[in-house]
Amino acid sequence: MKKDILSLNLQELTNEITALGQPKFRAKQIYRWLHKSFVTEFSQMSDLSLSLRELLNDNFVIFDCTIEKKLISEYDSTVKYLFKLHDGEFIESVLMKYKYGYTVCVSSQVGCRMGCTFCASTLSGVVRNLNPSEILSQIYTISRDNDIRVSHIVMMGMGEPFDNYDNVLKFLQLVTDENGVNISMRHISLSTCGIVPKIYSLMEENLQLTLSVSLHAPTDELRSSMMPVNKKYPINELIDACREYTLKTSRRISFEYSLVKNVNDTDECAYALAKLLKGMLCHINLIPVNEVTETGCKKSSPERVKRFSDILTSKGFTVTVRRELGSDINAACGQLRRSVQNK
Repeated sequence: MKKDILSLNLQELTNEITALGQPKFRAKQIYRWLHKSFVTEFSQMSDLSLSLRELLNDNFVIFDCTIEKKLISEYDSTVKYLFKLHDGEFIESVLMKYKYGYTVCVSSQVGCRMGCTFCASTLSGVVRNLNPSEILSQIYTISRDNDIRVSHIVMMGMGEPFDNYDNVLKFLQLVTDENGVNISMRHISLSTCGIVPKIYSLMEENLQLTLSVSLHAPTDELRSSMMPVNKKYPINELIDACREYTLKTSRRISFEYSLVKNVNDTDECAYALAKLLKGMLCHINLIPVNEVTETGCKKSSPERVKRFSDILTSKGFTVTVRRELGSDINAACGQLRRSVQNK
């Protein structure tokens, strides 16, 4: 069976190449073609001999993702991608342009098994995990397609990153490698719905990324009704882990809070949230929920969002309201894949 070459770090690739009887320096050449030039075929590695390219083709495969569908927002130039993988499965990614550069939101799984009631990604469950190469290829394909350098990554696409923990860690190692695309760890946000043991595991890695925790409710009763994971890892366990994480890493946690009309957007919820997070090194990111027909969730009014934000701000929290990028192209994760599935 051919090996997934894009998932190998430089040392692993060096071991593979020397085992094939090639000099050590060839590994670095190949690595640069893969992770700097973003080639998808060994035939594109023009400074390698034909015999070496054939040897690579006999022993390795480059897992790429192909663009199945591409939607460009008329409002803000956000680009939504539906990618087809080598086995025919589909995932989604989003390219967003900010003043500081380009951000790509990547998927970590095909589908999701977490079952959050407001999310389109989870409606059909999880199919499989993505390999490090398949997470990388989303960034590489988007970079090639737009002739840009991606500077920031958010792991908030389809899937729960902590449900694919080892592959995600390997991806982080590869994408921040100075021999490759070399994106700063401080420019990466990793989102989780709250798998507590993995928060402690990540804490020990002491990575300088931003941990984003999808909270969405301040009480166990309400959160469990929206997020089944809360039944296994209740809020107090989650918040204890988050507090310990901030103390161990000195990194501020970002709490994601999707506002659903008449569900979790009340004044009472705002005050309860402020009490829950009191004294923690954190930031609160309010998200007007994406309205998906199958979920039945409705978006809070701008006035209600402002009121919720004002309450938290008055309690001393740093609060932002996420810009609704790509609203005209269904840029929320899972919606585009679902439209293809329905067809």
